[in-house]
Amino acid sequence: MLTYEDVKNDRAIRTYIQRADESLTALGFTEHSFAHVAVVAQNAAYILETLGYPARTVELAKIAAHLHDIGNLVNRVDHSQSGAVMAFRILDNLDCDPEEIATIVTAIGNHDEGTGLPVNAVAAALILADKSDVRRSRVRNQDMTSFDIHDRVNYSVERSWLEIDAERTMIMLRLTVDTQYGSIMDYFEIFMGRMLLCRKAAERLGLQFKLTINGQMLI
Repeated sequence: MLTYEDVKNDRAIRTYIQRADESLTALGFTEHSFAHVAVVAQNAAYILETLGYPARTVELAKIAAHLHDIGNLVNRVDHSQSGAVMAFRILDNLDCDPEEIATIVTAIGNHDEGTGLPVNAVAAALILADKSDVRRSRVRNQDMTSFDIHDRVNYSVERSWLEIDAERTMIMLRLTVDTQYGSIMDYFEIFMGRMLLCRKAAERLGLQFKLTINGQMLI
């Protein structure tokens, strides 16, 4: 069976991720390269492992996480759909099982807040893991005087992490924010759509979604 390590080490996949991130760099977006997909894979695995999903389902979520942004190679617009099509061809050529291809492709095609929905557990975990990766190190603009709102919000986040409670009824995105760089209202202005999708994703997994910033629960 195809593994996460197989996908991570595939030369073509590495090229597509790198070149997609180069395009986003040219467009002024935050980092979407190997660091991002590694964080997303780790968090997606944490979610499903904590909830007791089978090891193979966890592996599929990690593969989906690694591939989820390759559609940016084509265009930022509708990158989830183009990425899903690319992933289908890649996985098919790697002799991945059709049932598993279907799960991975569905998750990738539904991870973006513009058109996506948590249609299965892997998609739900991918959504939560992707939308929670907000951190200072993703900002590549070194000139603070030219920061846009996305730069300010990401730069203001000193730490972010997902946490499922002991009863496995709630998943919390905890942020530590330095408000001298970006306000809490700035965060809501650009991320409200993502947080609403996270709520739907949590519900798909039988959880409630909560957001805390600097120790204060906001949603």
